[in-house]
Amino acid sequence: MPIRAVVYTSEAAADIAASRLGQTGGRLCGIVDDAARFNRDAGVTGVLLFDGARFVQYMEGPDDGLQVAYSRVLGASSHSGLIELQRGRVGQRRLPFWPMRWLPVEPTELWRVAGADWTGFVQREGTAAPTTTATGMELLHALVEPYTASPSTESP
Repeated sequence: MPIRAVVYTSEAAADIAASRLGQTGGRLCGIVDDAARFNRDAGVTGVLLFDGARFVQYMEGPDDGLQVAYSRVLGASSHSGLIELQRGRVGQRRLPFWPMRWLPVEPTELWRVAGADWTGFVQREGTAAPTTTATGMELLHALVEPYTASPSTESP
């Protein structure tokens, strides 16, 4: 079964942005827990990066499950100004760790990920040469990697 993916950026709703970054038990944790339950049944995995004001979310899974999960994202009141960065087929799951999890990132890290090249969800093998600009998938993988030892869906 082919795996598809979508990545987007958006602005957090005021009540989410107003809460302290890293706060557990808040609205963001509830949203992510709900998404994880839904995604588990839909076969979707992913991660939500949050800098205290903005999101970048990467989701992957079978086409039917991803379509339904993404339609939930599009209708959510937890964010606005959604900009889709890329959508398409990926050869294999890149982030199979969690049905959904949010991770805190610095604003500069989030902007680097959002502004990177997401064409084809390219992730080169090994470390990119110093003169090569990292792709969005490579930057995302570098941010997620320290958390992959923990299968939790809750905040770090």
